This record gives sequence, C-alpha cells and structure tokens, in this order.
Amino acid sequence: MMIETLAWTSSGVRFIDQTKLPTEESYVTCTTHEQVADVIRNMVVRGAPAIGVAAAMGIALGVTNSRAESPGALEREFEEICATMGETRPTAVNLFWAIRRMQKKFRSLSGVPLAQVQQALVDEARQMHAEDIAINRAMGREGAALMPVAGGVLTHCNAGALATCGYGTALGVVRAAIEQGKNLHVYADETRPFLQGSRLTAWELVKDGIPTTVISDNMSGAIMRQGKIKAVIVGADRIAANGDVANKIGTYTVAILAREHGIPFYVAAPLSTVDPDTTDGARIPIEQRNPAEVTHIAGRPMTPAGVQVENPAFDVTPATLVTAIVTERGIARPPYRESLSKLLAGEGQSSVSATLKAK
Repeated sequence: MMIETLAWTSSGVRFIDQTKLPTEESYVTCTTHEQVADVIRNMVVRGAPAIGVAAAMGIALGVTNSRAESPGALEREFEEICATMGETRPTAVNLFWAIRRMQKKFRSLSGVPLAQVQQALVDEARQMHAEDIAINRAMGREGAALMPVAGGVLTHCNAGALATCGYGTALGVVRAAIEQGKNLHVYADETRPFLQGSRLTAWELVKDGIPTTVISDNMSGAIMRQGKIKAVIVGADRIAANGDVANKIGTYTVAILAREHGIPFYVAAPLSTVDPDTTDGARIPIEQRNPAEVTHIAGRPMTPAGVQVENPAFDVTPATLVTAIVTERGIARPPYRESLSKLLAGEGQSSVSATLKAK
C-alpha cells in the first residue's frame, strides 16, 4: 500500500502528520485554506512536490469556502488566498509553480458560474495530485538504470513518498531499481536538525521492507571511505537554470564527500522544481527556521541558554558536484543550462500521460 501523504476528501484536505512520525501515525484534516497554510508552514507536510500540491488544494478549499457574491469579490479573495499560500515557505519553487498553475486555471474561467469555478479548481488540484504520482513513477523508471546492481545508496533528508503525493523522487528511483531486481541497501543520513532521514525516510523504507541503515550526518565520510556507498541520490527544492541545486541543509557537504571519494552524486526532481528564472544558486532564497529546532530535541533543551544559533533549512550544491539530474522526461547531464532547457522545452520522452490515461 502506497503511503497517502495528502488527499482531497469530502471532509477537507487530509495530511499525514509528519511531525508525529515515526512513533505515531496520525492525520490532520484541514477545512480552511488558512489551516492548510499552517500545515505547510509547520512542516506537518513537507517536501517540494507535496508542498506544491498541498498549496493547490488549499487554494481550491479557500475558493470552495468563498461567500463572494460577485466575480470581482471572488477574484480579490482568490488572490488573497494565493498570497497566503505564497508566504508559507520561500525556497521550494514547486509551491510557486502550483500557485501560478491555479491562477492560470482561475483566469481561464472568466464568466463561468461560481459553482463551476469552485469545482474546476478542485479538479485541477486533484489532477496535480495524480500527475505527481505518475511523474514520480516515470522518474523512477528513468533513474533506476543509474543505480548500482548491488550495494549501498546514501540519501539525505526525505525525498520519498512522504515528500510527494506518493512513490517519491530520490526514493522513487531506489524503489524502481529494487522493483527491477537490483539489490540495494539504503543508508539514510539522520538529517539534523529536523531528522527527516531518521524519522521519515527510515519509517517509509521499513514499511516497504527495503534494507535501511540510519547514520548520523557526521558519519557519511567514514562510511564512504569504507566502500559501503556506491551512489548518492537526493531530492531538490529548487534547481537553478545552471543546475545548482537547493536541498536540505547538509546536502552540499554530502556532495563534496561524494566527489572526494569518487562516488556519483545524483539528484531526482520533477521539472516543476527547475526554476529557469533563477540563473544560479546564489539567487535562491534560503529559508531560515526557528532556532529551537537546533537547540531542542523533543522539546528538551540541548544547548545553553543565550547561545547564538544558525538554522538555514537548505543549502546549495553547485552544479559542478552533480553527476546527473533525473527528471520525468529523462536524465540531464552537464552542461545543465542546455540539458535542462531542452527537457523543459519538452525534448525528451515521458510516460506520464500514458500512465494517467491507463488509470
């Protein structure tokens, strides 16, 4: 059974509460767009693709709840809802991609009765949910060939089903490789300070029966030196036009270690994560989060009061450290400005449409 990260239901938008995992599997149902925004902001749902679809569902929920009596009032309210979603998390470009897509859909409905507008936006958000799963499966098929026939694969943060609508990006590649008969063992960095690796990646891989070893972040180099890692694969929250990759803090360190040890470093992300308007990684906004995530564990202080704290949620890995980028339309290789541009223009094979039609 595939993990259901989020879903549109008759009661509202339902999310698995990722802040409670792995000790408690519970769900949160949002009935207003403000609640969806809080869920995104507080990392009940996280991962760039999941955040994007969550925002789309939040927008659809907000319009469904609207009591506007005129097209002008509805448009003003719609833009306010979109602005609320856009203020949640700044780094994941999928969030803004999803908002733009919902805005485009809304504008195409000019002159349509309110009830039809509401249903069309719900349908659009649900379509994005279905597309995301199909995209992840397509990425898995594309990237599986890059994985070793056997051996250890290191991943950082969580780029699995929990970061998407299902199957996963980086972990989708791992899943597809195992489905093809490859004998892989995942090494999951714990991913301080939010512990997405030890809490979330390990949880979903154990549920799938995939061999997994959790290591602390500062073990990666030693494990690589021992020859246990044959490849590194991570997800992304934004990829600049030149191939620089923003991902969870600590990814840059892993990439440097992989280069030092001659290990390929792969990124798996949908093309919606590629931001052609951001020329390079220096222009990617980096979210700064609450210092308590660093100073406290499970609510208990672990550092002395008064100490200064840095807590950037992401770092940027230069394109020069990235071996290849796996997308639903194919694999991009250096030079990334050219290869990513071709994939964005539709030059590449994609089985997403066929997968959706088959459903």
